[in-house]
Amino acid sequence: MQGIPNACVDMYEHLPVPFGLVRYGVAPDHPEVKNCAEKFTEVASSSNFNFIGNVKVGQDIALKSFTHHYDAILFAYGASKDRKLGIPGEDKLDGIYSAREYVGWYNGLPEFSNLAPRLDFSDTAVIIGQGNVAMDVARTLLKDVDALRETDMSEQALTALSKSKVKRVRIVGRRGPMQLACTIKEVRELMRLPSIAFDPINSSLLPQDISNFPRTAKRMTKLLKEESSILAANAQKSWAFDFLLSPNRFLSGSGARSSHLGSVEFVQTKIIGTDPFDPRAKVENTADCESISTSLAFRSVGYQSEALAGMRELAIDFDETRGIINNDYYGRLISPNKETDPTKTIPGMYCAGWVKRGPTGVIANTMEDSFATAEAIVADWSNKASFLGSGGDGWDGMKRELATKGLRTVSWEDWLKIDSAEKARGKYVGKIREKFTNSKDMLKILD
Repeated sequence: MQGIPNACVDMYEHLPVPFGLVRYGVAPDHPEVKNCAEKFTEVASSSNFNFIGNVKVGQDIALKSFTHHYDAILFAYGASKDRKLGIPGEDKLDGIYSAREYVGWYNGLPEFSNLAPRLDFSDTAVIIGQGNVAMDVARTLLKDVDALRETDMSEQALTALSKSKVKRVRIVGRRGPMQLACTIKEVRELMRLPSIAFDPINSSLLPQDISNFPRTAKRMTKLLKEESSILAANAQKSWAFDFLLSPNRFLSGSGARSSHLGSVEFVQTKIIGTDPFDPRAKVENTADCESISTSLAFRSVGYQSEALAGMRELAIDFDETRGIINNDYYGRLISPNKETDPTKTIPGMYCAGWVKRGPTGVIANTMEDSFATAEAIVADWSNKASFLGSGGDGWDGMKRELATKGLRTVSWEDWLKIDSAEKARGKYVGKIREKFTNSKDMLKILD
């Protein structure tokens, strides 16, 4: 909108509310990360911007319909699936949850409002994966629930966490400590939780001489060498990093718990190569196994985007393996005929965010990536490149199509009413907001 005079932007969202990952993916006790919503609110106040919520693209209306009303289409719908481990017991036993489900549940995402994880079933929780999302899961399980009550965590999650029996959390990864996927900030925050002890890391897994290490690696190493400020015997709860373990299978409990998780079996791994402290080091399995007894496990090994219905009809090349729309790195969609011309792009088609580069990085990375795609669109328009050539009646045209389907769309003004109602609900229970956890309740506010 800044780069192209009089440009109009319409944003379609499948939920009745905006903000996506900021609203439903950021940990409730990290409100500072949500500040980027202020910029979006500023953009949304423009008369050249339309928010159209409660529209499932490819389901409520065909994707092809958009090509009749817009000069360009930008896909920025993130990752709606989570990666699986593909091991025995994963889809069979109760007590196994994906981090995406759990995070969505405590953030009030309607899709997972009925998840009801059994936090009262086990004193030990195992988290498979060592990225930032895994650390968020661990922190919510360990943190004093009273410290979460003033956040926008859902009331049902607060109730469940107040009844949780989890006293110990083990965060398990295939590689070593110098290959940790989480940030220093996340590790430090977990280490500084009051009345929570953490197990020391085996010194043989950490480098002794870090004088030639990059600054970030030095800081992480020093942090991982720290000792817990509280003895395990005096702690309310405890946690540990477990390294060089690859999940092999989920095993059931016995007797009345035969349908529930009883333990997780891991294969021990070892670093390949001569430098075990190389952050890019890979591992291979050994012949040895070990098990961790638990009735509660979380899978946190990444998210994955999926194609929208109708993409194939528009010759959009979605890479199912990588979970991205094939693009030229700048966000221009690449033609499926890349064998004959690998640089040929599809006029007027762009992507940004996780569906462009995969589910990696933090929100700041996604914002930078989106700016790059916007710059590509502006450059193409300035250079008079080919676009969809639809005539560009935008929302005015789409509105007529959606009206024939009887669909209740949500405008930005409608969202402000929902926002106000959630804040009022939150004030009643002494918190920032209390989100509606199903779309029907959101829409009732607008009746």
